[in-house]
Parts: sequence; C-alpha cells; structure tokens
Amino acid sequence: MIEAYPLSWPADRPRTSHYDRRSGPSQMPGGRVRQLLTKELKMMEVDQIVISTNVATRRDGLPYAGQREPEDPGVVLYFTRKGSDIAISCDRWRTVDANLRAIGLTVEAIRGMERWGTEEMIDRAFTGFKALPSAIVTPPPSDRVKRPWWVVLGTTQDADAPTVKQAYRRAQATAHPDAGGSNYDFQEVQAAYDEWKAQ
Repeated sequence: MIEAYPLSWPADRPRTSHYDRRSGPSQMPGGRVRQLLTKELKMMEVDQIVISTNVATRRDGLPYAGQREPEDPGVVLYFTRKGSDIAISCDRWRTVDANLRAIGLTVEAIRGMERWGTEEMIDRAFTGFKALPSAIVTPPPSDRVKRPWWVVLGTTQDADAPTVKQAYRRAQATAHPDAGGSNYDFQEVQAAYDEWKAQ
C-alpha cells in the first residue's frame, strides 16, 4: 500500500464543508486502522493500492511522526479491481483516521456481500466508485530535475526563517491541486520546505 501526499480528491466527488464534519467512527490508532483496511483489501484481491491524504509522508511512504491533524482530513482510497480503477473517498469526519476507518468499514461491508453469497452484487457496488482517469494519482514526471529548495520556494539561499516560512505558505497555496497546481508541484514545495528545516 502506498501513502500519497497531498490529498488528490476525485474530480467527480462532492466535498463536505468544514462545518458539517462530525466526530467519526475511529476509536483506534491510525496504524491499526490501516492494518484492518489492508487485511480487507487483500481478501478482496485488489492491487495498486494508494491512500491519498494531507498527512505528509517520508520517502518510504510512512507518515512523519508528531504531525497535527491537517485542516482537510479527507481520505481517498484508490485501487484496481478486475482491470477497473476504483476510488472510495470520505471527508465527512473531523480526522484522517476516522475517514480512513469509514472507508475501511465500507470496504468490509462490500466484501461482506461476497461472504454472504451475493458476489455478483460486488461488481455492481463498485460501479459507483469508478475513478475518472484524471483522478488517478500519477507519479512525478521523470524529466523534472530536482531544484534547490530556495528556488522552489522563491527565496534566496540565505533567507531568514520568517521569510522562508512566508514563502513556503505562498508557494504551498499556489501549488495546491485545488488552486490549479499539480500533486507533483505541491510535493516539491513540501520537500523543499522539509529540506530547509533539516539544514
């Protein structure tokens, strides 16, 4: 399973407003939520699994420790089943773990159809979750050269901390997919800021 940052929300799915979000179904740690979801997906024999959230991830795909809950707690589960690209999204709850747990419970319920002898209904159930081609998480272009952090953020190499932080927020806002940027641009900005913080 791959964790994809930042959130890549399917273009055909409506969003829940911040004010309509409620406490969610998760009463367990995020690692356990992912473990249960992985188990259900393995039993359903799907592949190319990607979880897209606004939780920043390390290069190995695991979330950074000690992050605060992102402002947008939406989660999208992408996978391929029988040659079809599927996207299950949830942003109804206030936390990423609660939204991920809701998706896991949905997958478990759909998989229940198989256990209860109504397998043909699974294909019908998944038709509503088909992903549009533009919603699939794509890898960064291979021809892009890694730029220095100060070039990505639009500062000088010796800029002070307040200047870098302000430039980061500005770059993050313009690179976000919801503002017309791409996932790669947004990830590049985040990586540049992380590189500056690490020095």
